Amino acid sequence: MALIFAVDTTSEHGSLALLREGDLLEEASIHAPTGFSHLLYAEIVALFDRHAVTLRDVDCFASASGPGAFTGVRVSLACVKGLAEALGRPAVAVSNLEALARFGTAPLRAAVLDARRGDLYGAVYDSDGNRIAGEVVSAPAPWLVSLHPEVKEFVTQGFALDVPRARIILAPAAIAAQIARIAAKRFAEGRATDPAALDANYVRRADAELSWKE
Repeated sequence: MALIFAVDTTSEHGSLALLREGDLLEEASIHAPTGFSHLLYAEIVALFDRHAVTLRDVDCFASASGPGAFTGVRVSLACVKGLAEALGRPAVAVSNLEALARFGTAPLRAAVLDARRGDLYGAVYDSDGNRIAGEVVSAPAPWLVSLHPEVKEFVTQGFALDVPRARIILAPAAIAAQIARIAAKRFAEGRATDPAALDANYVRRADAELSWKE
């Protein structure tokens, strides 16, 4: 039975998840406003202990790849890449926007994250998780105008949107379970990769550089 372990530290509200054969064993939320480096591995050990499994039992590792805080994205990816490489397991990197879209219900749903400075990260997905409109960083107004008129559902973690007659879904902060589910599908399809190939998804490089400077 395939065991998937997922990590998200891309914002101060991180999460870990264990998924076995499609069944969620646990999604553990971690609030770390000062960063995850000093507590992440202790949280991982505690999660595995609660379910009497070890890292060697994991068949595939998964990480949120962003967009998100520069340091947080790197911590999540470094954790998963390091563990997967050490254990000789495949790994999957999942866009935060793709994970967020999983909380939607419409045939077409837009995922939205706060890109700061008044901008948003946005993308459109269908009900099967296929990306219909590419991931962008934009001011809200021009992005909303660019969307197909059938996009009437928006999934967000709190970014304020003014879209008349649209359904706004407020997603939870914890997305590791959704990342694990996406990774499980890719693993089953043979699409998990060498962990060394995993990379960050900043959407725009300038955001990462500006976050680093801050």
